[in-house]
Amino acid sequence: MTHSHASATTPKLTPELTPTVEELEAQERRLVFRRFTFADAWALGSLLVELARERQAPVAIDIHRAGQQLFHAALPGSTPDNDAWIARKRRVVERYGSASYLVGARFRAKGTTFEESSRLDPDAYAAHGGSFPITVEGVGVIGSVTVSGLPQLQDHRIVVEALEHLLGDQA
Repeated sequence: MTHSHASATTPKLTPELTPTVEELEAQERRLVFRRFTFADAWALGSLLVELARERQAPVAIDIHRAGQQLFHAALPGSTPDNDAWIARKRRVVERYGSASYLVGARFRAKGTTFEESSRLDPDAYAAHGGSFPITVEGVGVIGSVTVSGLPQLQDHRIVVEALEHLLGDQA
């Protein structure tokens, strides 16, 4: 009985669970800063810590700008492995100028995978959700904000949620 109930609700959730490339690209166009300061990095990182604590999410959080780490936090349940994932996802954002989840989705939309077709070392690059470009109006991508510790779409979503909240406050 429970099984049939779960399968009955699954189709409704499917579009929500796998955003399209177009939806992901729209997020990037929308989530743009006028400026991004050390204070903005602290506000964004602190907000992510708050969201993760509310959800008891075992994540590590990282914000980089122009090659400098501006924020890092590791919450209970996270491990050094999360820091390795952060570095791999962040390199994808730095290389492609797009969210790590979007880069993976673009490869999947072409019927392949990032690992099969990017020609990049999978020990150094991971097109898994959780790293999002920090983009400044009139400048472009200047850094990244990354979360690791949840399933990749949840990592992506918590970052997007924090950016929407912070950018909503700036407006």
